[in-house]
Amino acid sequence: MGALSDVFLMGNGTRLRQWVLAVAVAILGFGAMVGLGLISPHNTIYANTSLNFVSLGLGGLLFGSGMVLASGCISKSLTRLGAGNLKSLVVLLVVGVSALATMRGLPAVWRVRELDPISVPLQHGAFMSQWVMGWTGWSLATAAGVSACAAVAALLFWVFKDASFRSLRDAWPGLALGSFVIAAWWISGVLGFVPEHPETLDAVFLTTASARMEAVSMTAPVALWWDAWMYFSDGSKRLTLGMVWVPGLIVGSFLSASHEGSFRWEGFTQTPDLVSHLLGGLLMGVGGVMAMGCTFGQGLSGLSTLSWSSMLAVAGMVLGAWLTFQWQMRTAEALT
Repeated sequence: MGALSDVFLMGNGTRLRQWVLAVAVAILGFGAMVGLGLISPHNTIYANTSLNFVSLGLGGLLFGSGMVLASGCISKSLTRLGAGNLKSLVVLLVVGVSALATMRGLPAVWRVRELDPISVPLQHGAFMSQWVMGWTGWSLATAAGVSACAAVAALLFWVFKDASFRSLRDAWPGLALGSFVIAAWWISGVLGFVPEHPETLDAVFLTTASARMEAVSMTAPVALWWDAWMYFSDGSKRLTLGMVWVPGLIVGSFLSASHEGSFRWEGFTQTPDLVSHLLGGLLMGVGGVMAMGCTFGQGLSGLSTLSWSSMLAVAGMVLGAWLTFQWQMRTAEALT
């Protein structure tokens, strides 16, 4: 959200270039692992035979709008909470409840029955690499490597065409974040992969709730934490890789804020601010589930696979953020 606000409101693209650099690094790492035969995109949560364009597009739109209203996406809320911002605790509570309801509750019934069936078939597959494979006759490994290299070359050209960005100080956050996503793919798809479960004899990915390969995401893990908090004693709960990121971000942020001397308690002082954050949390929870991920789940992990669904969801997030920024600016102008 900060990267988009810099572009839309101030015309500064530094943080957006950092984000795109992270995406490029993640694409390169994922493509390399597929090319080496370590993982397969078919095993990820993004491997679908059809494109649920209404759920993905609308979900992305809601999430993008919600993160502006809540002063940041879910990862930003976790980071702010670690620095003492209690507004973020309210946002995360609403995100968790609304996401869990959209996953398993009454809204989930409406989502599955009314929205998800509206789709178009993906003739060549859910990933760009599969389309390249279909057009050229190459193996999946070769097509994934070529697709990744082509996409990364285009993204890096845009990132570094601005001479002011060509410094390690600007580039290292994107390099580090992209490497983090690659590590998550390796943990989920290689380290945590069991070809034959001793009880079911099925292949299984041990570190995920979906039993499919996942990298970094925030929406479902936050919801699963609230679910575990309330229903842990039923014996069916287990810690997933995604859930580990949640306390990790909070603790890391707390340590950083304490070291810098910037930790301070902060809460709501005005009712409109509370309403905005409540609505933002609701939209992010619902939208994150409909879009199959947040700015991390789709904006980094999903895009690293070159999935068509991720591209659509992220486009919806950008549009939702832009529309909400426009509404906020017009409202502020009207009040003045």
